[in-house]
Amino acid sequence: MLLIDNESNISLHVSLLEQICNAHTHKEVELLIVDAQSIQELNREHRGKDTPTDVLSFPIDDFPHSPLGSIVINHELAHEKAKELGHEIEEEIALLFIHGLLHLLGFDHEVDSGEMRDKEEALINQYKLPQSLIVRTI
Repeated sequence: MLLIDNESNISLHVSLLEQICNAHTHKEVELLIVDAQSIQELNREHRGKDTPTDVLSFPIDDFPHSPLGSIVINHELAHEKAKELGHEIEEEIALLFIHGLLHLLGFDHEVDSGEMRDKEEALINQYKLPQSLIVRTI
């Protein structure tokens, strides 16, 4: 189940986001769409990095019936990246959502041997999306 709090006026491909979520977890996932200032505050508070970022994931401890966690996406950076790469913001949000969801599911590209990149690339292809941030950086 996907719960969405869209603090912006951007369009979302909700059915695709729900499809991605439901295919990979039976747990509740919260998606928050925020501005650059809000995500910078979260990044500073939780990661000690005083800069805006594109996506953050906050897993919740695995208790019976607990949600999987929250994904926070910066709509301003998503818009910039979509424009720069020539695709729709809805696609960029979906790419960032996949990235965040994989983190909630325990993947970590900062310490793994490419497993998250491989999984993300497979999902990008499965859902016919443009190349994502993790794939673009290689």
